[in-house]
Amino acid sequence: MNVILCGMMGAGKTTIGIKIAERTGRRWYDTDGMIVDRHGKISDIFEYYGEEYFRKIETEIVKELSGQDNLVISTGGGLVLKSENDKILQENGKIVFLRASLNTLAERLKVDGTRPLLQTSTETIRDRLARLLAERSPVYESVADYIVDVDGKMPEQIAQEIIGLLKINGAGA
Repeated sequence: MNVILCGMMGAGKTTIGIKIAERTGRRWYDTDGMIVDRHGKISDIFEYYGEEYFRKIETEIVKELSGQDNLVISTGGGLVLKSENDKILQENGKIVFLRASLNTLAERLKVDGTRPLLQTSTETIRDRLARLLAERSPVYESVADYIVDVDGKMPEQIAQEIIGLLKINGAGA
C-alpha cells in the first residue's frame, strides 16, 4: 500500500512525505519533482505547452508510481483534480489530504514566484489562493481516505500522525 499526500501548494506535502519515508523506510517520490527531472521547469511546461499537457504528464507519472508498492507519494496540488488519477492512486494506496488554512498557505507562499497557478496580474496571491482553495478543497475531501489538519503543527508531528492513522510499521512494511 502506498501513502499518497494531496492538498494545496504550500500544505507541506513534500516536507511531510520525506519525513514519513525517513521514519518508515519507504521510498519517497514527488510527482512535481519527477516532472521537473524529466521535462524541465513546470512554469516552462505551462507557458509553452499549457496546463492540459502538464496534466497529461502527471497522469503518466501516477500510472508509473501506482504500479509499485510501499511508496510515499507527494502529489502536485492539482493532480487529484483529475478523477482518472484518483482511481489509479486508490487502487494501491491511501490518500491523505493535508488541510491547511488560507492564512497558513498565504504565509508559506507569499514570496514564492515559481508556481504557475499563482502568476496573475489581476489577483493578489492571497485572493488567488482563496479561490483555488474554495475550488479544490471539496475535491480533496472527496478523494481522501484521511484528512489531517496541518495548521500550527510541526512536520514531524504531522508525519507521525499519518503513520499512526495508517498503522504503518517501519522498514517499508
